[in-house]
Amino acid sequence: MPRPKKSRWVAFYPQVTYFKPQGIPLRLLSQVVVTVDELEALRLADLEGMSQDEAAQRMKVSRPTFGRIVTQARKRVADALVNGKAIQVQGGEFIMPPPGPPFGRGPHRWGKGPWR
Repeated sequence: MPRPKKSRWVAFYPQVTYFKPQGIPLRLLSQVVVTVDELEALRLADLEGMSQDEAAQRMKVSRPTFGRIVTQARKRVADALVNGKAIQVQGGEFIMPPPGPPFGRGPHRWGKGPWR
């Protein structure tokens, strides 16, 4: 039996969860699903410019795990852009910590977000 996935800490949940090429009806498009934790990995690595070590600490995962998450996310987004597919952001194993500093500190395990 495979080991259950460890929940990743996510500090950002997107307001917009669907993207598609302009001018093509949605019913004619294939879609790619990017999970919320993959989007967080993209945000931390590519938008915030964090190193993989820093970003892994933020998400409460190991550096190799973070590397796999961000690689998978980049592959899915590239597939959508190159092949003209829609991108839907949904699901994933993640926990949203309570707002406010300090992010990710303390002995508490916060509840899972309602966006699964």
